[in-house]
Amino acid sequence: MQKQVWFITGTSSGFGEAFARYALSQGHRVVATARDTRKLEALVAQAPDRVLALPLDVIKAGAAQHAIDVAYERFGRIDVLINNAGYGIVGAVEETSDADLRAIMDTNFFGAVDVMRAAAPRLRAQGSGAVVNISSLGGQLSMPGFGAYSATKFALEGISEALALELAPFGVKVVIVEPGSFRTNLAGAAMQQLPEIAAYADTVGATRDFARGMHQTQEGDPAKAAAALDVALRAEVTPLRLQLGQDAVDMVRNHAEQMLRDLHAWSALAADTRIDA
Repeated sequence: MQKQVWFITGTSSGFGEAFARYALSQGHRVVATARDTRKLEALVAQAPDRVLALPLDVIKAGAAQHAIDVAYERFGRIDVLINNAGYGIVGAVEETSDADLRAIMDTNFFGAVDVMRAAAPRLRAQGSGAVVNISSLGGQLSMPGFGAYSATKFALEGISEALALELAPFGVKVVIVEPGSFRTNLAGAAMQQLPEIAAYADTVGATRDFARGMHQTQEGDPAKAAAALDVALRAEVTPLRLQLGQDAVDMVRNHAEQMLRDLHAWSALAADTRIDA
């Protein structure tokens, strides 16, 4: 197997760290990025000659371009680019301030877009590679309290679909990963709880309890997610969307089936909106 270069954002914990450790276990080289590179010391120690630790705050202007440029200066290419940096918030739409919403969009969506745009010219020029955007089952559906988080993932999936079609002629793949519940820090330090409005206790309250209770109880293994992603990337036909975890498979399937039922039930009315001749 040809050795690769993996560029990963948000590598200090969770999926990012798992992807990095998996890549190193396969003999690949890793560009590990995080806001605080001190949190990457253990990762660097695993393979000092094959890890480039770079500071990267994806919401800072020009930071993504600088990191991509340094990565190419060091290793000459990027084979797998993984946009993993992000966080979650729990709160009803009414409980979500403009500042809260814009902040999570800046990190989860605009930050990922900056990294993609910085890397695209290099990937096109080398004529190969893969862009992996870590979404969520919440990128296909939402629930009370996860509206803002899902909005960032819906947006990421929309732009990823277009990017996949734009980069395909240049030999570059795009993969949207939709994990379910995995044992990462998303439900812990990476999950922000917004101020509560009592009126939403019966709807958003259940989501708040779920989010608080699932930390470090999730069934998903990030190390196995990394290995599964690699299988998909090496496949002759790589899926645009890759669900990870039985919960993601079940919930996305049920959501899609409901959409198809609604489409069938209302298709006649939808078609009857054309201009009469």
